[in-house]
Amino acid sequence: MKLGFIGMGNMAGALCEGWIRAGALKAEDVFAFAPNQEKLAANAARIGFTPCACATDLVQKADWILMACKPYQIESVLEEIAPLLPGKRLLSVALGWDLARYQSFLGTEQAIQFIMPNTPAKVAEGVFLFEEAGTLCEADAAALRALFETIGEVIVLPTRLMGIGGAISGCGPALIDVLMEAFADAAVKYGIQRPLAYRLVSQTFLGSAKLQRESGLHPGVLKDAVCSPGGTTIRGVMALDEKGARAACQAAIDAVMNYH
Repeated sequence: MKLGFIGMGNMAGALCEGWIRAGALKAEDVFAFAPNQEKLAANAARIGFTPCACATDLVQKADWILMACKPYQIESVLEEIAPLLPGKRLLSVALGWDLARYQSFLGTEQAIQFIMPNTPAKVAEGVFLFEEAGTLCEADAAALRALFETIGEVIVLPTRLMGIGGAISGCGPALIDVLMEAFADAAVKYGIQRPLAYRLVSQTFLGSAKLQRESGLHPGVLKDAVCSPGGTTIRGVMALDEKGARAACQAAIDAVMNYH
């Protein structure tokens, strides 16, 4: 597989670095183009991919093309590369560019898969939402899924649920980072040095998430197991409820979903 990134921002960089670090792709089989050639060259030196001078050069070198530029840039990029796309597999991580939107520009013959990733891909803990309506052949779809599974978990969703799925997995890391920062601030308030506070909090989040995932238990059951009658933990849980922590989390997702 020879993979080309059109765009090399934070998300593309996380994917690229994750795959090369995991050994899923050879650095020499990965190409990228971005308008800022100086920044592209710096990322290429750090990550190991081959930088390209233009989008058409990249499409000629790769058989899988991953659109990772800004959504408003895609129309102009498609106008430039469309003649070179027949026989290529087109992937997209650009928000709002689902199968139907690509087909309105490229027709129904182009092999396309819309994916919503997230930045923990960089450390092989990503979530990748695959639009159910992709048009890759069965063998290519299986190869693509296997590639993404080297750096996280693939979840297939119908088109109508890609928005809410992306709000949770795509925006979620930033929202969780806010919560981790808040707990770390509390640790610092009571005397723990900040680097240790972040380490303590991040491992606690990681361990709690892994326990829920591997046990399959409802989060409420796991919470109850830590809350002894008359103990300290239940007081903390009640304080979260009193301050509206659950409602605040839900309001954050509402704000994402209601943005136009």
